[in-house]
Amino acid sequence: MTDLGFTHVALAVTQVDQSIPFYAKYARMQVIHRRTDPSIQSDVVWLSDLTRPFIIVLIEVPQVDAPLLPIGHLGVGIESREEVDRLCEEAQLEGVLIKGPQDGGSTVGYWAFLKDPDGHTLEISYGQEVGFTVQQASKN
Repeated sequence: MTDLGFTHVALAVTQVDQSIPFYAKYARMQVIHRRTDPSIQSDVVWLSDLTRPFIIVLIEVPQVDAPLLPIGHLGVGIESREEVDRLCEEAQLEGVLIKGPQDGGSTVGYWAFLKDPDGHTLEISYGQEVGFTVQQASKN
């Protein structure tokens, strides 16, 4: 694999060890790299779902000043509506469900917003047509 195109998004988090289980559970991501950055004396973690060369970089900071709020969010495709429902039930019990699940019809799909430990928004969805749309655009 080569590092071309969109490779990562970096998020400020206050405690990487609280964020890792959230993204493992709700985004199916795992730690693929971890270090302490000597220039900022901060823990840095790379998470991946291993489906493509794209990662979320978690950078530990004392305070998150600007979390991703619902309109600005990370989005993850989930394998079924039933799994979105199951994750939403767990998110509701854990107090991290912001909105949903909702059926937005074709293109938008069946989705919900969750809140990570620092207030960043994660959208979980089924039936969005991202892969199909990208494939169609690449044929043009």
